[in-house]
Order: sequence, then structure tokens, then C-alpha cells
Amino acid sequence: MAKLSLSALPLKGKKVLMRVDFNVPLDAQGHITDDTRISATLPSLRYVLEQGGAIVLMSHLGRPKDKRVPEMSLKPCAERLSQLLDKPVTMAPDCIGSEVERMVATLKPGDVLLLENLRFHRGEEHPDEDQNFVKQLAKLGDVYVNDAFGTAHRAHASTAAVAGFFQGKSAAGFLLEKEIKFLGETLAHPKRPFCAIIGGSKISTKCGVLEALMQKADVVMIGGGMAYTFLKAQGIAIGNSIHEDDFLDKARELLALSGKGRGRLLLPRDIVIADSIKAGATTRVVNVQAGIPEGYEGVDIGPSTIEYFASELKQAATVLWNGPVGVFEIPTFATGTNAIAHILAQLKAITIVGGGDSIAAVQAAGMADRMTHLSTGGGASLEYIELGTLPGIEALSAG
Repeated sequence: MAKLSLSALPLKGKKVLMRVDFNVPLDAQGHITDDTRISATLPSLRYVLEQGGAIVLMSHLGRPKDKRVPEMSLKPCAERLSQLLDKPVTMAPDCIGSEVERMVATLKPGDVLLLENLRFHRGEEHPDEDQNFVKQLAKLGDVYVNDAFGTAHRAHASTAAVAGFFQGKSAAGFLLEKEIKFLGETLAHPKRPFCAIIGGSKISTKCGVLEALMQKADVVMIGGGMAYTFLKAQGIAIGNSIHEDDFLDKARELLALSGKGRGRLLLPRDIVIADSIKAGATTRVVNVQAGIPEGYEGVDIGPSTIEYFASELKQAATVLWNGPVGVFEIPTFATGTNAIAHILAQLKAITIVGGGDSIAAVQAAGMADRMTHLSTGGGASLEYIELGTLPGIEALSAG
């Protein structure tokens, strides 16, 4: 079902309560190291301001576990957003309460107020336990907009429950709409061949999406730490490589599905191995069938695998990439991940990159602007591909 769009809401003179995802990385000094998630909301924010609305922003940051943690204040986000919008952004002392309500009451068209971290209150993550928290949030706006795709898979107070207080007036922001378009519509009926590259460290977090992709994609390529669970499931020696013994049977099930439905599952043919995961480690390339010796662990896909994956990707009309294919944070082990980024950048295909690490990888490779779509949600991206909907989307008004 199509959802109400921000562009369909009457905004002039309205206070817009908007859920955004400002869960950005901070360094030890509390400085933002990547403002991608803040920048991604600018189209929606600017539109509201141009239409004569005032904005009340809600977000979480980190996992403060229901208590006030000064290091997880959203104040750095208010400062950065003020720079990006080139206008003052007022920081509220809390996200609910009489002082916050007073600040909201004085907002004029064009004003922007950022509420303090929602997760300082237990009611955010457990709305069923504290319905008063949701009611207090709902008081702060005339209309509600969700532009936080990265948290749309959570049925929290600010992402789902609060929408019930805005019947016919809860809409999807432009970022959320864009994510629905690419991860929903584009992947539901992809141009073919459709290739998926799934990396990252654990198969346990991606079983559902792998099963879904085996039915949707023509080819599913596996890289990263999860590849070693698949290799061990085939009886191949993996040395000290990361793996999940509890998921060996699931890996065998997925391998058995390969080619029987639509998708073929492709595993690495060669692996870069190292005697430790640190810069300066001793490395070499081994053929997968020869196995990885004890004392070594897999850290990247090898040159033969890069060629193997590239030959498939060059035929693709649609590509989804979620998760690096090696320990890309260490330059020595980033060759495979960088190669994937460069291959995708040269394709004429629709290229969708999801997950924080994958986006960091294409940015590090200088290829971010060559991708069709960078998805701001990691877990949300995978769940949406697997399930076709999310609680934060379901809660919005019909379009």
C-alpha cells in the first residue's frame, strides 16, 4: 500500500514532528566523524521550511539504556545541522516535559528544534510499558513525518506508536520514500540479471535475507567473515577464521538451494590469509580447496575471486551490495572490497549499496557518487528486502 508523502501534507504554519536518524559516529572528543545520516535528511527539512512549517526533530544516538548519558547527547548533531542548513538549530534539554512543550509552543515558521536523545527514556524502546511517553511526544506536533529509514524496523515510540496519534497526518519523508522506492519497488521487480553481494562477519544476522535473495536474485555472491562458515560446512579447513558452528546446517541448506530456485550461490575461489588481523601481518593467497592452515585466518577475497565476481557483475542490470568482503578497515586487507566498489562504479546497472560498512567502503574508495543509491539503513535494509515492509512504514497513513 502506498503511504502518504511529506509532499501531500499541509505544512504552512504547522509544527512538524519528524523522526530522523541522527545516530552518527562520534570520536573520543565527541566530534561527528561521518555526517551522512544528517545530510540525507536535508531535502525533507528544507522542503518543510520552504513551505512555512516549523520542525521538531526526534532521534536517538547510541545505546544509553534508558538513562541520561552526556556522551550520547545529540548536541553535536544540532551544531552540525545548523551548519548544513545555515540557520540556528535550537537544542532542547530533553525530549518530553513542560520545558520542551514551552519551547515547542514558541516556535515560529522556519524554526528548527532538536529534541534530546529519545533513548534516555525507557518509553522509547518499550512504548507498551510507558504509553504516557508516546502521548507526550505526540503533543509536540501538528503532523508527523518519519524520515528515519535506519530505525524503521524498530516498533519504538517515535518510529511507530506515535503515528497512531496523527490519523491521516503521518507521512513518509523524502529519504524514507527513496528507500522504499529502491529497496522495495526496484528489488521487487529488478532488471535482470540481478546480482547480490553479501558480506560482513556473520551468517546468523543475514540468514533471512540470504533465503529471500536466493529466490529474488540470479546470483548471490558471498564474501567477508560469513564465507568461512559456508566453507567449513563443505568440509574445507578454515584455520583460525571467524565462523559460526551453530549455523553450519543453515549454510548447508543454503548451499543445497543454489541453482534449484532462481539464484546461484557463489563462494570465494581463493582467499587472502594472515597470521593476525593487524597491519604488517604475514599474508599469502591460498586456493579455497586447499584450505586455510592452522595459525592463519581469512581476511579478504583473493585475485581469482575478484575476477570471478567481476565476470558476473559485468553482466548485471541490478546489483545489491551489503557488507564488505574483507577486513577493509586495514588497508592491506581492503583490496577485495575496494575492487568491488570500483567494479560497481563502472557498471551501467542500477547499483544499491546498503549498510554502514559498505557505504564507508565506497566512500573510502571515492566511488560513493557513482552508485545509484546508498541506503542509510543497515539492519533495516536487510529486513525490508526480506519482509517487504517494516513497522515504521506500516504505521504511516495511506497515501
